[in-house]
Amino acid sequence: MNKPLLAALAALVITGAGAVPAVAAQADMADMAGKSVAGTAVAPAAEAAPAIQAVNFAGTVSLSNCSGSLVRFPSSESNDPALVMSNGHCLETGFPAAGEVIVDQASTRTFGLLNASATRVGTLRASKIAYATMTDTDVSIYQLTTTYAQIASSYGISPLTLNDTHPVAGTAITVVSGYWKRTYACNIDGFAYRLKEGAWTWKDSVRYTSACQTIGGTSGSPVVDNATGNVVAVNNTGNEDGGRCTDNNPCEVDANGTVTVRAGINYAQETYQIPACFGLDNKLDLSKSGCTLPKP
Repeated sequence: MNKPLLAALAALVITGAGAVPAVAAQADMADMAGKSVAGTAVAPAAEAAPAIQAVNFAGTVSLSNCSGSLVRFPSSESNDPALVMSNGHCLETGFPAAGEVIVDQASTRTFGLLNASATRVGTLRASKIAYATMTDTDVSIYQLTTTYAQIASSYGISPLTLNDTHPVAGTAITVVSGYWKRTYACNIDGFAYRLKEGAWTWKDSVRYTSACQTIGGTSGSPVVDNATGNVVAVNNTGNEDGGRCTDNNPCEVDANGTVTVRAGINYAQETYQIPACFGLDNKLDLSKSGCTLPKP
């Protein structure tokens, strides 16, 4: 997990270098100069790779330091308060500690809403952080001041739907970065029983095939199933240089405790379990039957 973009730049100016968490979220000055992050060179911000035909940028958002998406659950209604999903480590308040869960925290954060061609068409504003954590998963869910219907009326943009079933190995996917206005196409290679990076451990993480060389700024990007257009995960990290279970270098740990390091491979956190934790009016309810998200 890299530091937020501005924080990373400041840290490098002060210290000249230093280890920072490796999640694909936030690029540092070396990234901006073209140095590799998680095994790939950073493209200039102005360069936008075209989306594949089946997946575009409509409904994705740009944050100050990360990517994200306007999302709905299968049961969400048009008059519900709209939601934006990103990573827990993308919070404006900094990384949550291991074991920390944030719920219903006031926020006025803004998000740049993109259309299909990655043009920014409007600004969305949060009313609160409905849920965020870096424990077991790495996710943040912001509730907005507007409904899905109001967003559709103003900008002609509909939300992406979160799948409520477990993703499947071999699925063709696209990681869609609103920050860089870039896409990364590959397949789900498999799943890591545990993914450990520094102080944080995530459960049942999605492992990409090597074609998805995500970079700083792509954290929080929706991982879209090419066949359905639904979101199956949220992009969050990658092993930068082959290190073992350290910041910038997550490792896989199987059920027997065996550690595997996959240099240059990137990961996402599954999102199928999130809809079960929200009820009517998109209201968070961690006590709902079937909700397995960590609780405060």
